[in-house]
Amino acid sequence: MKTIDLSKNVHDLCTEHPDLLPLMAEIGFSNITKPGMLQTAGRFMTIPMGAKMKGIPMERLVARLQDAGFTVIDAA
Repeated sequence: MKTIDLSKNVHDLCTEHPDLLPLMAEIGFSNITKPGMLQTAGRFMTIPMGAKMKGIPMERLVARLQDAGFTVIDAA
């Protein structure tokens, strides 16, 4: 089972689930694939924080993660 806890930072989530990184780029977080971004901003940024900054609706983001086989928790 692949579980995504949205209260965790992006770095930790992508370390736990390497298949999450290309999915995040597809959703609209294209900068996360740039060298060093996961190691710097990814250590303090959560997916909800990034979605707010990018203007990505959380409902769409959660639905896409679920479509990819993830169980999403803490999606408040």
